[in-house]
Amino acid sequence: MLHRPRQSVILGLVLIVCLQACSSIDHGSVDSPKTGYIYGTVVGIADGDTLTILTAINKTAKIRLSEIDTPERGQPYGSRAKQELSALTFQKPVAVRVVDIDRYGRTVGRIYVEDLDGSAEMVRLGAAWVYRKYAKNKNLYSIEDEAKLYKRGIWGLPEALRIGIDHFFAAALPAHLTTKSHLMRMMRP
Repeated sequence: MLHRPRQSVILGLVLIVCLQACSSIDHGSVDSPKTGYIYGTVVGIADGDTLTILTAINKTAKIRLSEIDTPERGQPYGSRAKQELSALTFQKPVAVRVVDIDRYGRTVGRIYVEDLDGSAEMVRLGAAWVYRKYAKNKNLYSIEDEAKLYKRGIWGLPEALRIGIDHFFAAALPAHLTTKSHLMRMMRP
């Protein structure tokens, strides 16, 4: 009888380790590439949701993190979001699961630093919010809710400063007036 609780604990730990190992997604690597991915080292950070990688064949690719948005340069928390992305990715090897090519010619994708999902981590840190127009991963919403609850990052700012452009203006303006370029013109002094 004394050994049963110990066995249960051991079996529980083994189960947890197995589940973690099984849930780990293989994103491939430069040596073992997977279809739909590109690989490289992060060599530049443009802002909180855009970076540049250098691939193994010495080509650069500008990557826009999918499903999230961050404050732009000059907006509250814009510089901090860039710093968070830099701390997460700069000079580190990444796997990029390609989602699309945007109108600016950037590759839109999910960035993985080892098994860490860059988009989800930026939302968890409060350095980004879910880009509702393009979000497909429903888990991002609960991650964002947690960041709001604990007032991480942008969610710790006063409400007038922390509301994302998409959240703030989408309800008040017609859709054709909610583009970022139009909103930035409206916000200029």
